[in-house]
Amino acid sequence: MTVIEGLIRTEDNGDLSFGNYELETKSKVSDYEHFGDSYKVKTYKEITKLERNDLFVYESVPGTVVRNFRMNGEEVDFKVEGFEDTQIALGLEPEKEYRVYVDGVDVGSAKTNLGGKLVFSVELGSGEKNIHIV
Repeated sequence: MTVIEGLIRTEDNGDLSFGNYELETKSKVSDYEHFGDSYKVKTYKEITKLERNDLFVYESVPGTVVRNFRMNGEEVDFKVEGFEDTQIALGLEPEKEYRVYVDGVDVGSAKTNLGGKLVFSVELGSGEKNIHIV
């Protein structure tokens, strides 16, 4: 997988792709329009963060490349790549339980906090992983 040129883009199917974990210094793109929403991405090797309309959507520590990111209703789908084990946080509904699947394997459930953050870890470094949250 390669990094995302321009740090964020809309795929042909309407999904978002963003991030660049190869950067040594922080880079960002603000006011990226996607289906009527304004997105901001901040990324480099230490962190990748995505906001929609100034609200938290995604964060990984260390940084990652995310492809085909899609949030629709109760589900989140994306592919993620990084250079080592990564902690991912998603902005979802507050105090709700979600199931997390990595490459089709149910890795358990997690409950969001009062702010709606769902936090989980993924072993990266050996190619991309498919993430599905429901």
